[in-house]
Amino acid sequence: MAKPPLSMKPTGWFQVAWSDEIGAGDVHTMKYFDQEMVAWRAESGALTVMNAYCEHLGAHLGFGGKVVGEVLQCPFHGWQWSQQGRNVCIPYQDRPNRGRRIRTYPVVERNESIYIWHDVEGREPYFDAPDIFAGFNDGSSADDYYPQQRLFRAGLELHPQYVLENGVDFAHFKYVHATPIVPVFTRHDFAEPVSFVDFTITFEGDDNQKIEDIDSRVEAINGGLGIAVTKSYGMVDNRTISAITPVDDSTSDVRFMVYIGRKPSKDPQRAEAKAREFGQEVIRQFEQDIHIWSHQRYSDPPALAPDEYEGFTAIRNWAKQFYAAPQKG
Repeated sequence: MAKPPLSMKPTGWFQVAWSDEIGAGDVHTMKYFDQEMVAWRAESGALTVMNAYCEHLGAHLGFGGKVVGEVLQCPFHGWQWSQQGRNVCIPYQDRPNRGRRIRTYPVVERNESIYIWHDVEGREPYFDAPDIFAGFNDGSSADDYYPQQRLFRAGLELHPQYVLENGVDFAHFKYVHATPIVPVFTRHDFAEPVSFVDFTITFEGDDNQKIEDIDSRVEAINGGLGIAVTKSYGMVDNRTISAITPVDDSTSDVRFMVYIGRKPSKDPQRAEAKAREFGQEVIRQFEQDIHIWSHQRYSDPPALAPDEYEGFTAIRNWAKQFYAAPQKG
């Protein structure tokens, strides 16, 4: 992939793990935004994400560091660090080092996922990570759906913006996903950091269908560049979450999650197996997109067809707000 002329350090909420990957007392190592990090869960269940290196002599807290109650203890000299990144104990001194602090990140657990707020300018979060159920204001919950199915692909050469732009790209559905009819977009709302895209689509039938006869739709909520959640209805009732998180200057980790809606059934086991099949098909379609994104060159300006202009222009203008202003020389 040709390196995109876009920063790999955008502002927003980004997924760094799934909640069930980090139990009480666990220390989880990771690298995002070109920064070594650790996520750890205190005995109370509180989760902290911070930079990985001890401010004492630079030991990596993810290799031998351990949770002691509500703090993280360095494996090298036993210095203890709080959930705010402050040194609270030096075991061989009578007072901590109050002048040094490890950077911590705002963190939220939602959608069975762990999200951190990243901002190179150090600003506090100014929008929320979207919720796969509450975000659509329809009274739904996880109880209405079968367990979440997941895809994880590490270190792919793609940019988060590619995935968001896919949401306004009506033409690709026919050629990548073999839909019998080109979708029609019914909403583009890019007025706020959390944006909305709705469209009519079907995966069944033939080319002779009329869009007016189709009663199946997708609603999407984009929480910045890092998280997109969708609700599909009129087809198989499903919800998806895509979460793309930059690792370094050229690669990102890709996570994709699917929920399939429950239906009354005389054979619950068969119904769950069928839901599993539907979920895997949704994941397969997302993998078709991944194959293209991971070999894509970012075109700027793109050679757009007239009907594509509105959607791509809107989303690219919207995306600019998540990048820090270029530094003047």
